[in-house]
Order: sequence, then structure tokens, then C-alpha cells
Amino acid sequence: MIDAVVFDLGGVLIDWNPQRLYRQLIPDAAARARFLAEVCPQSWNERQDAGRPLAAATAERIALFPQHAELIAAYYGRWEDMLAGAIDDAVAVLEALHRRGVPLYALSNWSAELFPIARHRFAFLDRFRGIVVSGEEGLIKPDAAIFRVLCERHGLAPAACLFIDDNPANVAAAAALGFAAHQFTSAAALRACLNESRLL
Repeated sequence: MIDAVVFDLGGVLIDWNPQRLYRQLIPDAAARARFLAEVCPQSWNERQDAGRPLAAATAERIALFPQHAELIAAYYGRWEDMLAGAIDDAVAVLEALHRRGVPLYALSNWSAELFPIARHRFAFLDRFRGIVVSGEEGLIKPDAAIFRVLCERHGLAPAACLFIDDNPANVAAAAALGFAAHQFTSAAALRACLNESRLL
């Protein structure tokens, strides 16, 4: 029986997208796509989510692509401009679960240096009984080790938890560890899943 819910944050409850910033900085769509695929790709950002210091990461990319120094510096220098805000429909689901007294946890790939910004900006993060942040652990989803950190720290049994994430690889990793797992595509589909699990 599922009695706790574990949320991913970015892409589920918080709308974060580098395009939001770089549409301002690189108006040409093709040039912007090349920059985000080759100069500051998601695979590079994930290393910071796994704990690498932002300053070291920025210096590395500037050394590799000095012609793009200002654009690279903006990635973390103007990181807040990548945040569109809360995904309101999904946050409403979170609030409904909270009102019902369902134990809520979060497991997020996020830089330890940047997560305090989210903490300050999004009051709904206080709804969680525990939050495991990849950058603070030096581990990153879909590595099974970070799921184990969550469970051991908070006394959770995977089979008693519903894990929600927008990334298919993370959903598959959770399912392999015994979690009930739901790939987030919309708040309506999430509500249906929670109703089926008798959590809402």
C-alpha cells in the first residue's frame, strides 16, 4: 500500500528552462540551439547538479569556448532568469496531498549552490518532510544510490512510495528499485494516478 509521495522538482513543480534566458541573449533559434547543445549542454549542467562548483564549471567552458565567454557566464550568473515559476496545477496537487496528511518528500537533481534560491522563492517547498538535493549529496538521478539516501535518511520503504518525475530514465530507475513510479506529463494525469492509488 502506498502511503508516501516523492516528487521531483524541476519539470514537475517548478518550470526551469535555459531557453527562457537564452531566447533573450541569442535571438536566432539555430544559433541558440547550437549553443545549448555544444557549449552549455544539459550534460554539462548535470555535473553541477552532481556537486561540481559553478565557478569551476564556468571557467572550464570559457577556456574551451572563449568566444562565448559572456554567454557562458550568463548561464549561472543569470540563472534565475531560467525560472518561469511554479507549475501551478501540479502545486495544487501537492497542496491537496498535504491537506490529506500524505507524507511528502522531494528528490531533485539541483546544484547545491542554486537550491537556496528555490527555497527562498517557492514557499510550497515547506510542505515536504524531507528534501534530498543531488548537489548536496554528490549523487545524481538516475543513480540508484541517491534513491537509497532518500529511503535510509527518512525511513522510507520503496514499495510504500509513489515517485513522480518527468524524466523517463529517473522513473525507470525508481521502478527498478521497487517504487511505484509515475512519469509526469500533466497535473490531470497525476491526479488520476493519485486517485487510482487512493491518495486523493
